[in-house]
Amino acid sequence: MRGEVPGAARLRLVDGVPLLRPEEQVFTAMLDGWRNQQLARNLSFGTIESRQRAVRAFAHSADALPWVWTPQLVDEWMGDLRSVRDLKRSTLRNYQDALRSFCHYLTDPAYGWAAECEDRFGTHPIQVVHEWNSAVHVQEAEAEPTKRAFTLEEIQAFLDYADDQVTAVRGRGRKGWLPAFRDATLFKVAYGYGLRRRETRMLDPVDFGRNPQAPEFGDHGVCCIRYGKAKPGSPPKRRSVLTVWGWIVEAADQWETEVRPRFSTATAGTYWPSERGPRVGYSQINTRFAIYRDALGLDPALDFHSFRRSYVTHLIEAGWDARFVQEQVGHEHASTTSIYTCVSSDFRTRTLRRALDATLDAALRPDRAGSSR
Repeated sequence: MRGEVPGAARLRLVDGVPLLRPEEQVFTAMLDGWRNQQLARNLSFGTIESRQRAVRAFAHSADALPWVWTPQLVDEWMGDLRSVRDLKRSTLRNYQDALRSFCHYLTDPAYGWAAECEDRFGTHPIQVVHEWNSAVHVQEAEAEPTKRAFTLEEIQAFLDYADDQVTAVRGRGRKGWLPAFRDATLFKVAYGYGLRRRETRMLDPVDFGRNPQAPEFGDHGVCCIRYGKAKPGSPPKRRSVLTVWGWIVEAADQWETEVRPRFSTATAGTYWPSERGPRVGYSQINTRFAIYRDALGLDPALDFHSFRRSYVTHLIEAGWDARFVQEQVGHEHASTTSIYTCVSSDFRTRTLRRALDATLDAALRPDRAGSSR
């Protein structure tokens, strides 16, 4: 029956009741209805809120409401975002996708918004984002070319510097050594297991366990990721990451037994408590990372995700099987892992040298002439 689907106009606006501010109230009702429609599709709250912010931003920029939007207004907004704010390609495309989805919802007869706008305003919403005025996602990787992995020397310098800051702060008798120790260990875990930022932050002590095939790693043989990157409309993707480096076990053991219990908020059960809450915030992680990176004079393009890029790169360089690495980082396709594999020039040079030496050695063998007869 018309008007009974989630987000329908008749569910958001009461028939026969005059509105004090009709334009504003109808727009708000549209956004509320669109929210319900997306909830029915099982999209995450974060995705819905991000899309609604984009729609509101466009309405504010265009100084117009949906029933008078045109493709030209979208073109002008995109031009402003690119030329003035210099937004990234992926951000622009996300804005366009949000507008396209909102307009598709408004123009669907099942929701009744076109008829409602005709009755109230004498016009109706149309689709304003088309193939000819929107960006197309044609590449698997859209990160800026400057984004890369740490070299082995850089990652060692970064982690050493993080440890040094703990010693320095504690030596001065300041209380800040506890969060400094937490963040130093957090960076090691992110690199040691190839984790994304959210995957790292959402870890709990129960997410670590034994690997029967590698008892030497004790209680840290496996790291269970419960908040992996999700597909639209799906819950977070789970995976298990096997421990490959012994040094990360030592770092985790020290954190869990000696330092983490000193936080008054550690009883909440989260792996990375903050000074005032049960879980450290993204801003604290990002700020600490940037301070250490800049203090060392490292490339500003290095970011938290560079830990994950480095994990893939360094395992491949060390000779680990590519399929094993793919499973470790949770990539569905091998082509995605290959994008992360920023094999260093030193590794490529060593590989080439070995191949050339082997060829030269075979050519100079004394028995080569006899074996070729």
